[in-house]
Amino acid sequence: MTTSTDFEIFLAAPPGLEMVLADEIRLKGFKRPRIVPGGVTIRGGWPEVWRANLWIRGASRVLARIASFHVRHLAQLDDLARAVEWSALLRPDVPVQVEAHCAGSRLYHSGAVAERIGKAIHATLGAPLAEGDVEPSVTVMARIERDVCVLSLDTSGALLHRRGFKQAVNRAPIRETMAALFLMRCGYTGQEPVVDPMCGSGTFILEAAEIAARLNPGRGRSFAFQHLATYDAERWEAMRAVRSTRAVEATCYGYDRDAGAVRMAGDNAERAGVSAGVHFAQQPISALKPPTETPGLVIVNPPYGARIGEADALVPLYRSFGQVMKERFSGWRVGMVSAVPRLAQATGLPFVAPEAPIPHGGLRVSLYRTDPLA
Repeated sequence: MTTSTDFEIFLAAPPGLEMVLADEIRLKGFKRPRIVPGGVTIRGGWPEVWRANLWIRGASRVLARIASFHVRHLAQLDDLARAVEWSALLRPDVPVQVEAHCAGSRLYHSGAVAERIGKAIHATLGAPLAEGDVEPSVTVMARIERDVCVLSLDTSGALLHRRGFKQAVNRAPIRETMAALFLMRCGYTGQEPVVDPMCGSGTFILEAAEIAARLNPGRGRSFAFQHLATYDAERWEAMRAVRSTRAVEATCYGYDRDAGAVRMAGDNAERAGVSAGVHFAQQPISALKPPTETPGLVIVNPPYGARIGEADALVPLYRSFGQVMKERFSGWRVGMVSAVPRLAQATGLPFVAPEAPIPHGGLRVSLYRTDPLA
């Protein structure tokens, strides 16, 4: 059973990017981050849960581990679930949803597990269960592996890539959390210029500008932990009220040949409060030039051509991008996301060995990186 001051907190990340997330967590001052499959764990209390949701840019969800026990049959699960001190965690007036996952255990029916835990919560606390027209405010997550049940509270609610500012998006946008992790993997710390020549709705540029200004990614949204019994509104508001005073040291530049995308990106930047640190313009790859004398990072998420035959049509675009980088961007580093290795190779850029592909939107993408170009 969890205590109020020291329990395990799990921050989820795309498989393959756990190490990058651990580096960010360590940089933000959280102690002893531990890499596990699918994310990173830390230890702390509810203030650490709040800070993780507010501060951490690369996590997609923050879970508070509230209980762990061995269980082998449903009757035993009934007793153990009722023994959890739900009244210290949940409110009796807040609808609760239970999600379960079972693997390699005697209890294998996830629906039955979720139902039993939900009934235990309702019986001991009186909280309504989210069903029918009742929308959940809090989700309890049960994971049973090798007959060990771990209960967690989803303290985030909507996935954390939903910052609350980007209302307009273009086709196949990259999630903000993944964009932030890719920027960090390319060595970006907010102290150099960034260029995205195919910016779309501006995800990379907005994330880079927020990193440069040290803005908290969760500053503009609400979280599921605000519906828990452990929530302290006064302490949370004091935490959220702390503002960075860092002056932006480098401008972030986004270009796209689509005028509509450029307008979307500008509107999103305005809502995020980073307009002063970004510049968007309609421009094709062929017109791209370094916007500053100081080298920095070029990062791009070009079309992948996922359907059969589409990749061939994109070879000239990738080739043109690589040629512009080699001819005009000496001293700059390049980061490029692609799901098709031969398209990355078509750039002719000296990429270091790519890491394992990462799930993204039903595809598996890789981040291709260079050292500073000659």
